[in-house]
Amino acid sequence: MRKIIIVAALAISGLFFVSMASPSVKTEPAPVSTAVYNDTLNWKQLAEIKYLKKPSKDYPEGVMFPVINTKLKAKQSKTIVMSGFVIPIDEKSYALSKNVFASCFFCGQAGPETIMGIKFKNPGQKFKTDTYVTLQGTFRYNDNDVEDWIYHIENAVVVKK
Repeated sequence: MRKIIIVAALAISGLFFVSMASPSVKTEPAPVSTAVYNDTLNWKQLAEIKYLKKPSKDYPEGVMFPVINTKLKAKQSKTIVMSGFVIPIDEKSYALSKNVFASCFFCGQAGPETIMGIKFKNPGQKFKTDTYVTLQGTFRYNDNDVEDWIYHIENAVVVKK
């Protein structure tokens, strides 16, 4: 009888942990149509990136620098639309992430290409962590400063919240 109780308790515990690891509810809303805009980006396009190890002033042993593909280079300084989850960086700064905070770049669940720095046209806006938004702004990539984001959206305005 005691073995049956132990086995049952282990089975129930296992089911609990499995249900916690793979939620049945999809957390990301359906994509927002952005067909009315000239240039748009998505996370799949941003993931098409390679890295090249080069020495740096601060990292003489070398650091991985992004090699931006020609499609993304063509979008430099152009108006784009991008959707993602808002992640607070500090009291004034935010980033746009492909994933929610619990699975974002900072937690080791993704690469640096899954996050974009945001510079709002009207600073001072407040967002809760993991708010899903669609932003319109100017795309900028960074392929030479290892202390900065690879991708940025500047002069950003919220198109849909």
